[in-house]
Amino acid sequence: MLSKILTTSSALLLALSTSASASSTMLSSWYGPGFHGRLTANGEVYNEIGLTAAHKTLPFGTRLRVCYQGCVNVRINDRGPFIGARELDLSRGAAEAIGLVHPGVANVEVTYL
Repeated sequence: MLSKILTTSSALLLALSTSASASSTMLSSWYGPGFHGRLTANGEVYNEIGLTAAHKTLPFGTRLRVCYQGCVNVRINDRGPFIGARELDLSRGAAEAIGLVHPGVANVEVTYL
């Protein structure tokens, strides 16, 4: 009985660790000057040069590795984007770090940390 519980627990932990590091593609944009200094949805003051992001449903504090022409780690602290099919809104600092500022909107590779 104990070995069955341990096997089941090990399988569950393996599944969780595998899915936690899974990556996907998200249509992303960035936001900055008009929101700098305002409160984010989680109550923090938005810093456009910070390494944060907005997502409609991910829990606040979720950490993501976002890659485009480069990669950066961000933390979800706001809600959005609310334009079309966009799924992730990066702070200007995060967008600059990966080369997303000039295209403005692009598909990025996202890994859950």
